[in-house]
Amino acid sequence: MFLGANVPLIALAICVSFSAAAFYVWLSWRRLSHIPGPFPASITDLQRMLWVKTKRAHLILQDVHEKYGEVVRIGPNNVVFSNPEAIPTSKFYVTLQPYTPKGGSLHAVFNTPDENIHRQLKTPIANFFTANNVLSYESRVDEVLAVLQDKLDSKYTGHDQVFELSSWMQFFAFDVMGTLSFSKRYGFLDTGRDVGGMLGNIKDFMRTAAPWTQIPQLDAILRKNRVGDWIQRHFFSAASMGILGFVGKAIAEKRAEQQQTKKHQNNNNDSKGLEKDFLTRYLEIQEKNPETIPAWAPTAWTFSNVIAGSDSVGSLMCTTMFNLLVYPRTFRKLHAELIHAANISRPFPKYSEVRNLHYLNACVLEGIRMHPPFCLPFERVVPKGGITVLNHFLPEGTVVGASPYVVNRHKGTFGEDAEFWRPDRWLEHGEEHRKKLEASMLTFGSGRRICLGKYLGILEITKLISFLVLNYDIHIVDPEKFKVENSWFFFQEGLFARIEKRPGAVLED
Repeated sequence: MFLGANVPLIALAICVSFSAAAFYVWLSWRRLSHIPGPFPASITDLQRMLWVKTKRAHLILQDVHEKYGEVVRIGPNNVVFSNPEAIPTSKFYVTLQPYTPKGGSLHAVFNTPDENIHRQLKTPIANFFTANNVLSYESRVDEVLAVLQDKLDSKYTGHDQVFELSSWMQFFAFDVMGTLSFSKRYGFLDTGRDVGGMLGNIKDFMRTAAPWTQIPQLDAILRKNRVGDWIQRHFFSAASMGILGFVGKAIAEKRAEQQQTKKHQNNNNDSKGLEKDFLTRYLEIQEKNPETIPAWAPTAWTFSNVIAGSDSVGSLMCTTMFNLLVYPRTFRKLHAELIHAANISRPFPKYSEVRNLHYLNACVLEGIRMHPPFCLPFERVVPKGGITVLNHFLPEGTVVGASPYVVNRHKGTFGEDAEFWRPDRWLEHGEEHRKKLEASMLTFGSGRRICLGKYLGILEITKLISFLVLNYDIHIVDPEKFKVENSWFFFQEGLFARIEKRPGAVLED
């Protein structure tokens, strides 16, 4: 009886709700209706979320730009560009913040959308990563190179054995960051495996977080709140908690170590200067500036080292070596440059000896261009008053962005062969042209958000590639087995190779 009497009211409520929703969708569509793009993207973010779930969103975005042009609408309030000239923060980064064991999410330099927090986190440590200061870390990189050399020589050279070189480059990148961050390797190279499941945890974290970056509002409703946190902690094993658990343990051990040091020394640790590992410096900075630097900052900085400072560099190393091997002429050309260069140390070339070698630089830059480790659009918000970009007006509040993968393959900038590996593009048309190409890449971000570890990463890549090419003859096996997965980070596997020691290559004492 009650239901029958109220059917008209229920029907009216449904109609009003539906009409309101339809009107909202229409307004949202109309606001950017002048921007071309697939129709579903104009009314919902679900389409781009599904793109990310395919793990090949970079290729889909490339196809979308091919069809609709350099300015494309990919969401009700999202527009992306493919032209480097149009490169323009957003809630995108919130979904990449990890869960903390106590609930809530953790800000980090690479994922916070808050400019004040970003400045608060970046400014105190920026000096550690300048082009000059990263040179002081080279001896520690050489320590890890020596371990890699020992493993390659003892396990694979002289045995005509096929092995997965991509894994060992990833292990190297992680052990370098472990050495720089904690004064000890994680143990990937020593054991030849994923110690403690750290690599697996990072992949799981990114695979889970990546789709949610496309609908951060849903992430806030379903996951990043008290209820979501409780469900996550009690019913799911959040990969980020495993990483944060490792970071928390490392911080506790470092604090205990510092206490022991204070007991046995006359507080003269500062004399070590840049010999200190990153975690020691992070803790000291926070302790000296508790009013301006929050207590959680060392955790955030160390989390960034583990996540962004290892996987991204390993990915660029792998991309560069894969292409050198697939295009063996470039491998031979690089080897010729290295052996004819004067006064290069062996087995580990010093960065100062090789940093100005033209073809080596070209190969490193081409690797950085070909497969940037972060391949979903870097997003920003249009400021008050709106902006006009490439003859398209974008109202204030519009989220704009660009995929580093797509931008780095813009044919109008990098040439009609931008899809292909060709290091010589960096040596043509003079130094000004090279600088223009380098400034057009989005691999390390842009503006205030440029990657803090850029110079350290380039040092690591340059040293590893020069070491491998100078000391070993390497041949790729079954290149079709090389696989790439885009889960915000580019994950690569399947670079199988045979490796032999070059005649005259020097063994480390």
